[in-house]
Amino acid sequence: MPTIYIPTALRPYAENRASLTVEASTVGEAMLKLTEAFPKLRQHLFKEDGQLRSFVNLYLGDEDVRHLKGLDTPLAPDAELTIVPSVAGGSTATTEKPAARSIIDGARLQTVSLSQEEVLRYSRHLIMPEVTMEGQRRLKAARVLLIGTGGLGSPLALYLAAAGVGTIGLVDFDVVDYSNLQRQIIHFTSDVGRPKLQSAIEKIQAINPHVHVIPFETRLTSENALDIMRDFDVIVDGTDNFPTRYLVNDACVLLGKPNVYGSIFRFEGQASVFWAERGPCYRCLYPEPPPPGLVPSCAEGGVLGILPGLIGLVQATETIKLILGAGEPLIGRLLLLDALGMRWRELKLRKDPNCPVCGENPTVRGLIDYVEFCGLRGEEVVETDGLPCITPQELKRRLDAGDPLVLLDVREPYELEISRLPHIKHIRMAEVPERVHELNPADEIVVICRSGGRSGQITRLLMQMGYRRVKNLTGGMNAYAQEADPSLPVY
Repeated sequence: MPTIYIPTALRPYAENRASLTVEASTVGEAMLKLTEAFPKLRQHLFKEDGQLRSFVNLYLGDEDVRHLKGLDTPLAPDAELTIVPSVAGGSTATTEKPAARSIIDGARLQTVSLSQEEVLRYSRHLIMPEVTMEGQRRLKAARVLLIGTGGLGSPLALYLAAAGVGTIGLVDFDVVDYSNLQRQIIHFTSDVGRPKLQSAIEKIQAINPHVHVIPFETRLTSENALDIMRDFDVIVDGTDNFPTRYLVNDACVLLGKPNVYGSIFRFEGQASVFWAERGPCYRCLYPEPPPPGLVPSCAEGGVLGILPGLIGLVQATETIKLILGAGEPLIGRLLLLDALGMRWRELKLRKDPNCPVCGENPTVRGLIDYVEFCGLRGEEVVETDGLPCITPQELKRRLDAGDPLVLLDVREPYELEISRLPHIKHIRMAEVPERVHELNPADEIVVICRSGGRSGQITRLLMQMGYRRVKNLTGGMNAYAQEADPSLPVY
C-alpha cells in the first residue's frame, strides 16, 4: 500500500506520526485517507475548495504531483508520497543537468594572482584537477554575500574563508546570545553580548587573513537589499524567517544572482540553488508562505545543533562549485535531510511559467513589503493590537497577592521540565480547540508559552470563542524569568 511521509512541522496535527500507509489508487484518495485519519491536518493541506494550498508540495517519488496529474495522479502499491511544506510543467525542464560554468568572468580572473604563502595554504586544492591554480584564483576573485551569521552562516563563513573566497560580505544586526552557542560555532562563550558581525569577522580573519570581509550591520529590507546585493556574485541564504527568505529570492531574481538556499528545523533540513536564469526560483517551489504560526521558528521548535553544520556545508559546497564552474549544481533539485534516520533524498524542481517573479509574465517587478506579504508584523512577533496582555511584573504581583488566576500553559510537556509556574493548567497549543470545554469563561485566564507567540495565538482564539477575561503573558516564561523571577532559567 502507498506510504505518505509527514514532515516534522505537521506531525503535531497527526498524532506525531512520521508516516502513514493507506489503501489508495490515486494521490487524492491517499490524501483523503490521511486527513480522515488525522482531521486536524486538512486545514493545513487543503483550501476550502479542496485544492492543495500553494505552500504545500506533494512529491510522488522525486516528482511534484503538480507536474503530473495533481490529485488524480495514479499510485502504485509501493508508492511513496512526501509532503514538503515551506519551514519553502515549466518552460525550462530541469531533468537535464545544468551545464557547469564559472560565475567569475575571464577579465576579472586576469587581475588575480596567488602569493607563495597562498600557494602553500591552498596546496591541497591546487593539485585537484577540478580546481588547479585557475580555480583557486577564481575563488580569490569571487565575492560572496552571506545573509546571517547564525546557525547556517557560521559554517558557511568559516569554510568559505578557509577555502580562499576572496571577498565575503556579512549581513547581520544581532548580538551573540548564550542560546546561540549550541549551534552557531563561529561565536564563542567570550563573545556573548557582542555584535555577531564583530565576532564573525575576528574568526574569519583568524582563519584566513587573505579574506576581505565587508560587514553590513543592518536588517536586510526592501529598501537596502538591491544595493547591498548588487556587487556580489553569489548570495547565500542563511535566514531563519519567511519575510527575509522571500526578499532574498526576489532580489536575486531581479539582479540575476544565484541564491544558495538552506533551511533547518529540529532534525530536518533542505538545500537547493535557486537561479532564475537557469532554473526555478524559491517562489516556483513555494508561491506563498504558510500562515503565521504554522511552521515554528528554531526558537520555538528547536533545532539539533549539528544540523546547521550539515546543511551549511552543503550550501558552502554549492557556492564553491558555482565559483569554480565544476560539477552539477543543485539547480532544479531540492535536497532533503532527515538526520534522525540519516537519509538524504533528492526531489526534482521545475520552473513555474506562472511564477509571479521569474515566470513568463512576471507581476512582481520590484521589491515589496515582505512582512505584510507573509502576514507578519515582525519576526516571530504576534500581532498585539487589541490583544489584552499582562506583564511579567504584574503577573508576579498578582500571584504573590493570591489573586485567583487560571494559568493556562500551552507549551509542550518537555518544555515544562525546563521552567514552569506552580498550579498551572497545562493544555498543549494544538489541543486547546478540542479541550476548550475544560476552561471556565468566568475565570480570569493568563495564557503562557515560551516567548509570547503561541500564547498570543491562543489568547486571540479564546477571545473569538467568547472568553472575555483572558490575557497573554507578554514575553512568555522567558520574560517572566528575566523580569520577575531570576531563579527560573531562560531557554
